[in-house]
Amino acid sequence: MRRKRTKGPGPLLLIRLLPVMALFVACTPQDVPPPARSAQFDTYPKRLFDTFEIECDGPGERFEKTGNRVFECSELIPPETTAFLILNYDGYPQDLPKSVMRMTSTQNSRGYRVDAELYFDVPQKNGPTVRVPVESKTLDKALSALYQAMGGSPT
Repeated sequence: MRRKRTKGPGPLLLIRLLPVMALFVACTPQDVPPPARSAQFDTYPKRLFDTFEIECDGPGERFEKTGNRVFECSELIPPETTAFLILNYDGYPQDLPKSVMRMTSTQNSRGYRVDAELYFDVPQKNGPTVRVPVESKTLDKALSALYQAMGGSPT
């Protein structure tokens, strides 16, 4: 995986490291706002979504606009994490789990609210896929920094 050099956890760092964020401990600057998975923007955050799409272009990554203002980047994950998810969530080995970052924009009276969802999608042999949420304070701090760098106010 190629990495771009940034000062601290810039906006591109979060997008490039999504599949390992749950296992990764990153350094964050002291002025990062409290962790948040949502942010408020005065105007439509086109730059945020353009960056999200551009950075979802690596090997095994796929960008998809799944709704009017819903964007997803899915990516194959490392073998150890794949095996863990298949074994612990009764996954189907012929259809490998993926990490997914979904960003949704909703217009409101103050502008636009952006919400991020981060999860592992584990396909099943029979039935719907299982979504395993990614919970990480480090990830939440990185999301807050991303929102702030793109002109939003984490909520």
